[in-house]
Amino acid sequence: MGRHETPEERADRRWNELMQEIRVAQTGVQILFGFLLTVVFTPRFPELSDTDRTIYIVTVSLGAAATGAPIGPVPFHRMVAGRRIKPRAVSWASRLTFVGLVLLLLTLGSALLLVLRVATGATFVPWLVAGILAWYLLCWFVLPVWVRRRHTADDQDE
Repeated sequence: MGRHETPEERADRRWNELMQEIRVAQTGVQILFGFLLTVVFTPRFPELSDTDRTIYIVTVSLGAAATGAPIGPVPFHRMVAGRRIKPRAVSWASRLTFVGLVLLLLTLGSALLLVLRVATGATFVPWLVAGILAWYLLCWFVLPVWVRRRHTADDQDE
């Protein structure tokens, strides 16, 4: 069942699919990172508490790392192109993309924590952020793994 494709055709298809996925995630990561970089230049930044400044530094660092991961497959591909290792390149690029999504998740959580702490100062903010991160985990990781396992189990039943 499935597609009738050579290993090279499969690698080409998977590479193209991965590049489309990266384009979606990368745009969001870069916009978020760009906004994070401007925060330090706002008039209110010097008024932040030491805790909020620490959260900001962590957030910017995570944002920088999250920006690098989805860009990684591009130079990776350039450096291994023509060496007949595309299936391995696709596998490594996929791993970099996954790491980028985890870093994006952490960046979003950290940014939300900072923004909501500064905006409200409320004690419930960490709980709210934890709930939102749980939602991201559900949408981005738990649901796809559940569907994949269920599909695999369905295939074994047949």
